[in-house]
Amino acid sequence: MRTVPLDAVTLESCISAAVAAPSIYNTQPWRFRLDPETVALEVRAAPERGLRHADPVGRALHLSVGAAVFNLRVTTAHFGWAPVVRLLPDPEDPGVLASLRLSGTAQRHTAGHRPDLYPMIWRRHSSRFPFSGRPLPPSIRTELADAAQTEGASLTFPGADETARLLRVAMAAEHRNRTDPDRAMESRRWVHRDRDDSADVGVPQAALGPQDAHEQLPMRDFTAQRHPERLPAQPFESLPVVALLTTGHDRRSDWLRAGQALEHVLLVATAHGVRASLLHQPMEWPDLRRNLSPVPDLTGHAQMLIRLGYGPDGPATPRRASDQVG
Repeated sequence: MRTVPLDAVTLESCISAAVAAPSIYNTQPWRFRLDPETVALEVRAAPERGLRHADPVGRALHLSVGAAVFNLRVTTAHFGWAPVVRLLPDPEDPGVLASLRLSGTAQRHTAGHRPDLYPMIWRRHSSRFPFSGRPLPPSIRTELADAAQTEGASLTFPGADETARLLRVAMAAEHRNRTDPDRAMESRRWVHRDRDDSADVGVPQAALGPQDAHEQLPMRDFTAQRHPERLPAQPFESLPVVALLTTGHDRRSDWLRAGQALEHVLLVATAHGVRASLLHQPMEWPDLRRNLSPVPDLTGHAQMLIRLGYGPDGPATPRRASDQVG
């Protein structure tokens, strides 16, 4: 693949792909800047889009930015660049979470991911709707685990008993969130009605899934039961496929790696026609997050629970325009 100059059109494509990444509550907590001299893309945190109650230490913000960084890697490789990523590159400026220096050509470097992931960026959507009972083939599970390992994280698929335990932990976290007034109010701030075409962040009501879903699976109830007009209840799969994403350490750099691993997993799943939804609620309570590991503090640090399966594609959530994230 030949090197393509990073002109304005290519740069816009890169930023558009980055903001297509998933983020907690679809807050899109990132900013981007190009250094024309070094041809490096700088990715900064947008702390004003942080969540005071759900994410007080910014762990989920870092995961969100990490997912955007992975999309940048895929996109710049698609356009012929070989991106060199540095995490937390400036100790004197902790707001800079990553930089991508674009050098050489992707043809002469290993991109570190499947070459067909670029179109998956636009097809990937979270689906909070019921999946079928069709099993996830072992070959796909292995490929998803390999994708996470490539990014320095681990993805495991627990057995039926452990899956049930993890879902109970997630259910307990969702119950705490729904009964905590501050968290419930914070959650409702990020939900907008479908007819609000001006919204460019947050979660549309159509993406929330069936009403009372939390009674079958611990899907996040962003509305805290304030919108009875939501879709009627539907039965979810009886044996959900849940994967646990972990890292060996729990530093800011590990959170960024976990975000890249998460997006790598999601894009590979999309390439196989596998849908996904994220169960982040137990990550928001330190004691419940520790309980996600069979042997807390000895088997890695939980970063995300991912529900996977075959079913309807989730609706697209809004995104800010590329000229609004600089």
